[in-house]
Amino acid sequence: MTQGYSHIGMSTHDMDATIAFYTRVLGFVRVADQVTSIREGGQIRQVYFDLGRDEYLVFMEARDIASIPQDYPTGINSALGTPAGMYHLAFKVDTLEALQAKRSELLGAGVDVSDCIDLGHAQSIFLADPNDLQIEFCWHSRPFRPEDLDRKDIASIAA
Repeated sequence: MTQGYSHIGMSTHDMDATIAFYTRVLGFVRVADQVTSIREGGQIRQVYFDLGRDEYLVFMEARDIASIPQDYPTGINSALGTPAGMYHLAFKVDTLEALQAKRSELLGAGVDVSDCIDLGHAQSIFLADPNDLQIEFCWHSRPFRPEDLDRKDIASIAA
């Protein structure tokens, strides 16, 4: 039986900027930093951030590996050619006050962050990390209901 997930692996070209953003700006705890040497040459550095409940966000940075281009897009949406935000990471907070505090904290750190958006079952804010990944922080204001299986809304696409 599945018990959640172990980790989500993402990519970066600038591990130092990624570490600074996730630790100093978002307040995540870095719990592992591993470098794997590749037999054919080069290295992959993996940094693990603890999300709680034995779940981790892992960033990988390839260095000097001939088979990996140095300039591929690290943002999932831009890499796939999909609209911004279609693929994103969403982190849960436990109260509306915590969500509002997170938004204020991010604004204070100079991060471009959206207004709080009402999604019906949740309130959310959105921002981008240094790797062009969209991040959402959300507070679930209520459980899903049967009517959510056939819900229709109207919204605008973020630029």
